[in-house]
Amino acid sequence: MKTSLKRHLLATVPCAVITLLAGPTALRADDAKPAATWASGITFGVQAEAGFTAAAGSPHANTGGNFGQLFTDKPNTGLINQVAFTVARTIDPKETGWDVGFKLQLMGGSDARYTHFMGELDRASTSRYQYDVVEANVTVHAPVLTEGGVDLKLGQYSTPLGLETIDPSTNPFYSHSYIFNFGLPLKHTGGLAIVHATDMIDVYAGLDTGVNTSFGKGDNNGAIGGIGGLQLTLLEGKLTVLALSHIGPENPKRLVPNADKYLRYFNDAVITFKASEALTLTTEINYARDDLAKADAGGVAQYIGYALTSEITLNGRAEIYADKKNFFVGAFPGNLDFVNAERGYPATVISAAKATTFGSLTAGFTWKPESFGPTKTMMIRPELRYDTALNSSKPFNNGKDKGALTIASDIVIGF
Repeated sequence: MKTSLKRHLLATVPCAVITLLAGPTALRADDAKPAATWASGITFGVQAEAGFTAAAGSPHANTGGNFGQLFTDKPNTGLINQVAFTVARTIDPKETGWDVGFKLQLMGGSDARYTHFMGELDRASTSRYQYDVVEANVTVHAPVLTEGGVDLKLGQYSTPLGLETIDPSTNPFYSHSYIFNFGLPLKHTGGLAIVHATDMIDVYAGLDTGVNTSFGKGDNNGAIGGIGGLQLTLLEGKLTVLALSHIGPENPKRLVPNADKYLRYFNDAVITFKASEALTLTTEINYARDDLAKADAGGVAQYIGYALTSEITLNGRAEIYADKKNFFVGAFPGNLDFVNAERGYPATVISAAKATTFGSLTAGFTWKPESFGPTKTMMIRPELRYDTALNSSKPFNNGKDKGALTIASDIVIGF
């Protein structure tokens, strides 16, 4: 209107080492170690996120809410953003032979209003809390073409484009950037290949049904889209560049009979530099275009992360995003408005009164205890955010103000 292979978690295979004593001679640990099986790499997980956003200026949820924010759009309201259940087997990135993995992730919560595959559970609930299949795919590592081989992903998966993801545990903030909300796809149905051309170059190529679409009635125009680009890993891993594009028709055929003739382009580059053990600098550059609307949008987001301690990281984000035809940025106050707009059904969409260049500053920190009871992951992320229009537009607080201030925090717990 999104976890990629580059963000794969490393699966750990626990092995029990049993030492049996037989008289004066002990059996060697290596002899007693059971052989790892394919099934032993399967993991199960549950992760939940909940948060609260306090807004100055008394914006109303039914007239735009926290304009410029989607997943944190409800002002002065607590949200159960998501509860996600995951079963997966991650392919080993160091594997030199064939390897097969998979991922099935089901999610419920307020975030699902924006993450649906069209035609898939998008009518299962009309409330604020809905259900979604985030991922359902098979992955294969094939030792072909190059020394590093090829990774294939087939099925439904989050987009590899961009820095921020649907998974909250990988993001620096509770609220999302304009780029994530309005300048990128979230999910795809199809196939994606990553060719490990060299130690420094990975090439991405894929075909899919489009942005947030599936097959049949789950595709709003019946046309295919595609992903292409590359990732560079330089300076012994301290500098990475991920530059990807998704191109394909995305307007609904229900409203535009020849919608499949008009392309929409999402182009994104994420440049990450590990300046020191504590300091990480990340720049994201984004450009989007819709040929039917003849609309362009894009911007730059600069992130800074500084690990103050092993448990506390200070985070900052500064962003400029220009919506030159007032086409990409909007608010969707009804629980089904976002997916209805994607599919071409009647929907309430609130936009700025005119083309607007948005500016946003966000500051906060992440507290992630190294150990917290039975949890695998626990993080709390308070933040202070200020959004403003950099021209004469007044898109915030029910169309009355040039700027808006929000204070928010969430908690993410994983088991």
